[in-house]
Amino acid sequence: MIEILNPTLVARARDTGALVADILQTLKGRSTVGTNLLDIDRWAKAMIIEAGAQSCYVDYEPSFGRGPFAHYICTAVNDAVLHGRPHDYALADGDLLTLDLAVSKGGVAADAAISFLVGEARPPASVAMIGATERALAAGIAAAGPGARIGDISHAIGTVLGEAGYPVNTEFGGHGIGSTMHQDPHVSNTGRPGRGYKLRPGLLLALEPWVMEDTARLVTDTDGWTLRSATGCRTAHTEHTIAITEDGADILTLPKQARQ
Repeated sequence: MIEILNPTLVARARDTGALVADILQTLKGRSTVGTNLLDIDRWAKAMIIEAGAQSCYVDYEPSFGRGPFAHYICTAVNDAVLHGRPHDYALADGDLLTLDLAVSKGGVAADAAISFLVGEARPPASVAMIGATERALAAGIAAAGPGARIGDISHAIGTVLGEAGYPVNTEFGGHGIGSTMHQDPHVSNTGRPGRGYKLRPGLLLALEPWVMEDTARLVTDTDGWTLRSATGCRTAHTEHTIAITEDGADILTLPKQARQ
């Protein structure tokens, strides 16, 4: 289903997106050396409940996961890239952590992810990989607007990732979002311009470039959820929810400082 939201629902989505962004930034600030992933999950739960919102993850049970996800946030460390299930792990200096959060409030969902390095260590390859996903996301957003097509977004994202030297996996990518977290259309992280669904005002999309340093192949962790790089290399993942407007793309999940 491809859902087109009316202006009232887009306004609600903007509020939900701001909540997602602010929770992610708060959690980033608390994620220091020694922080346990289970503590991050507990903090996310508390903030979601306090805001009167609902988690999109706790009862989520798609075909690619084993049973309900049963946590409030995805926490992916180093070789983990998607659907990272929080577990008993204390963050170390230089860990590459991705936090991926989706919540619903007022009947509309928003979804975003950030990757960052914990502590003081700054491995150059990890810094470069995070930067590539951020540039790819910016390119995808710039390509989105009324009259553009999904393939234009995919092509823009894939061009940046390919030029940076990263293999691109097409099993998982961006997606439509609205009254539910995952909707059509699928937004691959590589594609051909001028192809696919034609964008319309009121369409919400979650765009999420993600890469693995030296492979495009994923393996599933024994937890039945966490997807890791097949070679054990590091990974990065950046995501925003956007609304297509008459003028282009409105980023709904910007951090507070960027919204001011």
